[in-house]
Amino acid sequence: MRLVHDPADGDARVLAADVEVADSFFARARGLTFRRAIPDDYALAFPFGRVKRDALHMLFVPFAVDAVWTVDDEVRGKKRLPAWTGHTAFRADAVYELPAGAADDVDVGDTVRLEED
Repeated sequence: MRLVHDPADGDARVLAADVEVADSFFARARGLTFRRAIPDDYALAFPFGRVKRDALHMLFVPFAVDAVWTVDDEVRGKKRLPAWTGHTAFRADAVYELPAGAADDVDVGDTVRLEED
């Protein structure tokens, strides 16, 4: 599975070629907690199945991440969360966590979607 970014004014590009889907309660609760690092081409996807307000925290995560919130694949929010202390929330039906800097050209209104390889 890969995560693809379709900017409103450009060509599609792969944000992450290695996507892990947190599709269980335990996987969502664990997130990136206690990991030492993630690869440059990695994303952790949290599909919710419905639009809801979801909060992310960086407690016990020793590296920064870019978080992207979507509704029907349209980007509704993006934020860089610093290691250990980051915390924020948006309304979305999915959120993606990527290495810091990976979502630099992703803007609100763009499309970010999961694709099968």
